[in-house]
Amino acid sequence: MTTATEPNSIDDILRELDRARKNGPLHDILIPPCPHLLTRLQHAMAQAEPDLNEVAHIATSDVAMSAALLRTANSPLYAVGQPAQTIGQAMNRLGLEQTAAVMTGFLAQRAIKVSSKQLMRFWERCTKRALAMSFMAGKLPGVSADLAHTYGLFCHVGMAVMAQSLRGYLSTLVEAHARIDRSFVETENANHRTDHAVVGALVSRVWRLSPTVTAAIRLHHDLEVLDESRSQSEVNTLIAMGLVADYFMHRHEGLEHDVDWKSHSVASMAWLQISGDELLAWEEELREIFEAA
Repeated sequence: MTTATEPNSIDDILRELDRARKNGPLHDILIPPCPHLLTRLQHAMAQAEPDLNEVAHIATSDVAMSAALLRTANSPLYAVGQPAQTIGQAMNRLGLEQTAAVMTGFLAQRAIKVSSKQLMRFWERCTKRALAMSFMAGKLPGVSADLAHTYGLFCHVGMAVMAQSLRGYLSTLVEAHARIDRSFVETENANHRTDHAVVGALVSRVWRLSPTVTAAIRLHHDLEVLDESRSQSEVNTLIAMGLVADYFMHRHEGLEHDVDWKSHSVASMAWLQISGDELLAWEEELREIFEAA
């Protein structure tokens, strides 16, 4: 499953993942089971009228998760007026969908442990990306903050799962970062016959996340879709936003921009219809959000 034969639609991607899971290179990848509380949360949110009481019960069933919701609700991205002091106040401030997104992130971090030095600060950076995505969703018309946050959180989850499942993957990470003759995912495929975009999409598929999020994770290193519009527009929007979010993260951390930004920044900004001036203004606003994370 290399990036040379990308599927063109969400349905194509889901079928591709299912085939590879049954008898392809993904067969031996160990996907952590979806946490029970997340399954309950998804069921509550899937109702025609989501069960607010059930979501609140899930949120309060875990002290650490409750603390995460309160911390998010009182962060610079959401804080208005008096601090939220109860889960009900936090849910009201965040909104139901964003409450569910924050809970999903908390449960994902608990289910997929990351301890290797090659993936140091993995979940911290995923959370940072998700915050940037949520921030941008508030600036762009018609973008779901829930989808944006979830995509930002799970975009690179395939790395953590491959590190747990595949012998030698941590060495592959070192090699992939060092090589200049081929892309990151090309090195992964050369060594393991799959890559973190595919594995991350499989996690999203198994955990029953949004098909749009699954497709965006699958294609997030196939950035030519931004030029060719081969993917559905909502998928392209998440991919472009993710590239911009990584730009903000690199700027905040004083890191050099990666090859994806250098090659596809113009296309991503054109897709989102944002200017360089907007980029600078957003960076200023995000600085406080990042530093409070």
